[in-house]
Amino acid sequence: MFWKTVGRLILVPLAFLLAMATAGFVLVTLGLERMTQTIHADSDAAGHFDLVFSFIEQGSAIVTAFTIIPAIVFVIIGEVARIRSALYYIVGGGVSMAVTPLLAQGVEGGPAVLWQVFAAAGFAGGFVYWLLAGRTA
Repeated sequence: MFWKTVGRLILVPLAFLLAMATAGFVLVTLGLERMTQTIHADSDAAGHFDLVFSFIEQGSAIVTAFTIIPAIVFVIIGEVARIRSALYYIVGGGVSMAVTPLLAQGVEGGPAVLWQVFAAAGFAGGFVYWLLAGRTA
């Protein structure tokens, strides 16, 4: 019993870090693809790369502040309640990431596209967490 608990104390944070890395990778790659589409669609925005870098800097601060806490809450609830359902972790990851675009309502034409990108990243992160630790909760 003691070693099983120690194993969970090691596995859960490690799985959470790998899930966060996966969600970050999906967020960056899919976000850059969407941003490139937007820049090429708007000829005025193509010359303003400093605005793009400012957007990336602000976006990283928002992601860090608003997505980690809900994700940690979903993981703690899943571990304490011993939820083993893949659906719980995938939807939980998507919900924790999709909350951020709802807070970014000031972005012009952005909330729908942002929601898609953030939700996809959250789904991927939730799936990776379930694969590593959620199946054996």
